[in-house]
Amino acid sequence: MNANDVVESYITDVALRLPRRQRNDVAFELRALLHDELQGRADIAGVAPDAAMAIAFLRDFGRPEDVAARYRPALTIIDPADGQRFVRATVIGLAVLWCLGLVAGLREPLDSPSDVLRMLGQWWGGSVLPSLWWPGVLVIGFGLAHWTRRRWPPASLWKPRNKYGIHGGRTAMVMAVLGIVCGLYVLIEPRWILDVAFHGRAAPAAYDALTYTDAFRHRQGPWLLLALLLNLPLFAAVIVKGRWAPLLRQPELVLGTVTCALMLWTAMDGPIFVGEAGDQTTKSILVLLVVISLGIYCLRWYRSVRPTPASRTHALH
Repeated sequence: MNANDVVESYITDVALRLPRRQRNDVAFELRALLHDELQGRADIAGVAPDAAMAIAFLRDFGRPEDVAARYRPALTIIDPADGQRFVRATVIGLAVLWCLGLVAGLREPLDSPSDVLRMLGQWWGGSVLPSLWWPGVLVIGFGLAHWTRRRWPPASLWKPRNKYGIHGGRTAMVMAVLGIVCGLYVLIEPRWILDVAFHGRAAPAAYDALTYTDAFRHRQGPWLLLALLLNLPLFAAVIVKGRWAPLLRQPELVLGTVTCALMLWTAMDGPIFVGEAGDQTTKSILVLLVVISLGIYCLRWYRSVRPTPASRTHALH
């Protein structure tokens, strides 16, 4: 990584700790500020700024959590830099616990208004009030984290991250390619699995469970096969480059979205397999894959930072 990559990584880490509506403006302002101060430090030293100088400068500038706290009204729960994360974790945890308790209560038959009131009373006393242990656990966890940072400062030193790096490295991408190849093998003819596992002596019901309907073979099947095949050159390019280049992210997003649409079409349309059990299981897996994929894309969008000119001045204070 060069000095510019280090600064951009730091800016991203700061911006991701701010409300989304504020991120791009702050990132734009912070980029200009950091580059100017880093260049000034390099001019004084009489050398060009490099990654080591940038890391040392940014560590002196402050932890991303502390810098982000200067741009927003900080909560004083545990540690001002951890206030927003504490509240978010509290709300999400309580909402999950309350929803689970409400779902459990709704499973019982409700034949009259008194049954509804009784269920709500049980939900309040059995789920809402006992769930208050969750904020207490968070207070202890955030308190320990704050104490650890003060007790061992080197452990909390900021480290740059490459936003185009491969999670898991090239090995993970190679495994993904092998997974796609296995998926193509199964998609072309799933009954081959039975031939390999049972040497062609599996029960007829097993073959029926993995026999495609004619409608799927002529409609969704070819499109799903094409979508999987298009992933191979994309992943191969990433393996060769050793990183996700910006030009590869856009086709990956488009191809992933199209694949999700195809899987959802397949799950919502007619039967895939002749056997009902295999058909329902496959459709459930497809829906789950769509939900996971869209969740990943939404998370990536939420964590994206695109510096733009500030609409108003954000002063460091």
